[in-house]
Amino acid sequence: MTEMLAILIEDEQAVRLATTQTLELGGFGVQACASAEMADAYIKADFAGIIVTDVRLPGKSGLEVLEKVRSIDAELPVIIITGHGDVSMAVDAMRHGAYDFLEKPFAAERLLDACLRAQEKRRLVMENRKLKLSWLTHAATPDLIGQSTQIEKVRKFIQSIGPTQVDVLINGATGSGKEVVARQLHLASGCKGEFVAINCGALPESVFESEIFGHEAGAFTSAQKRRIGKLEYAHGGTVFLDEIESMPLNLQIKLLRVLQERSLERLGGNQSIVLDCRIIAATKTDLLKLSAQGQFREDLYYRLSVITMHLPRLNERREDIPLLLSYFVQRAALRYQRQVPVWSAAQMQHWMQADWQGNVRELRNFADQLVLGVLEFGDVPVLQSSHAQPATETKLPEKLDAYEASLIQSALEKNANNVAAAAELLGIPKKTLYDKIKKYQKTLSSINPVTG
Repeated sequence: MTEMLAILIEDEQAVRLATTQTLELGGFGVQACASAEMADAYIKADFAGIIVTDVRLPGKSGLEVLEKVRSIDAELPVIIITGHGDVSMAVDAMRHGAYDFLEKPFAAERLLDACLRAQEKRRLVMENRKLKLSWLTHAATPDLIGQSTQIEKVRKFIQSIGPTQVDVLINGATGSGKEVVARQLHLASGCKGEFVAINCGALPESVFESEIFGHEAGAFTSAQKRRIGKLEYAHGGTVFLDEIESMPLNLQIKLLRVLQERSLERLGGNQSIVLDCRIIAATKTDLLKLSAQGQFREDLYYRLSVITMHLPRLNERREDIPLLLSYFVQRAALRYQRQVPVWSAAQMQHWMQADWQGNVRELRNFADQLVLGVLEFGDVPVLQSSHAQPATETKLPEKLDAYEASLIQSALEKNANNVAAAAELLGIPKKTLYDKIKKYQKTLSSINPVTG
């Protein structure tokens, strides 16, 4: 478990000692300071804990502490302690980014509750920063995300086979990242030519031959001018043939000849053109079984499978899910100009156990949903897990509670967490809203209500 830390700034010795004892009994490691100046040495951007400060201090005030903390790390939680009559000052502090405030005298339980919530928020922020740093500083293959044993084997394969220019067959389930690996092989080759991706399953058979091999003017009725095929266009580079099992049988023999002779002829032409490109084919099926069924040429299979690489499913490398999800969320937030969402440890644990049938592609789509807010705040998606019992259907009272919590969340966000304004918007008394916030405190854990 991550250590809980707190910097306490309080000039009154009796209060400082009592507050320190309360925090220590609650599991915090406390650095107690009698002034803001004493605390300066401990307030850093990489501090993994929280700050609790009195608003009235000798020298710099608690508000000045808040201002300095915000300039160092805007996501470092600061809890303000106020005396009688300083509530308006505390509300102003909340508007300037304080996490919460406590009015003296406060109950020990109230202090611990605020500090534990603030610490959990800090833990999530630091965890997300660590994940972001991991993928931003990833070494040789920036798009090959993961630290599992399986993905390390893939990296070693790329480093070993990439520079050899040998043709490769990649076998892996839909969404497992076959094109990503093909691109990494291309980058590792050092080739200056293009990376040309062709989805064999998406090409109509009527245009397949022309697209791959090219054609001369007059080769068929609509061929008004010469067309360079994909293989020829990729001169000095790499051709990626995805879903190779979908290639028509009559063209498989032509591809086999091209691979054997390293030359091709355009459709309707007689000139032999030297083939100077690497072929990487990919499939989600067992080509040898297809060969036995007469649906794929056995000789082409053996020609393609001299070097074969199997990509693991996402469920076979679950430990990579936090890193992958963080990577996709960061990219989605940049693409859609949205805030990066924060999730709980329990949610991440659930996602790591979910049955991602669509593999990495499904996880990437899920990240987009998180960023775009398609999922309700705090929801854990209902995914069939191979490690858990089937989920029971949600009862009506639970659905109503979830809906009510989402309305409260929206009203608070629209009013900068001002409880009075949110209560007015919802058409309920302020005390009722406070009671409901307490009821849904887990769902609304990121909300810091402002008294108003």
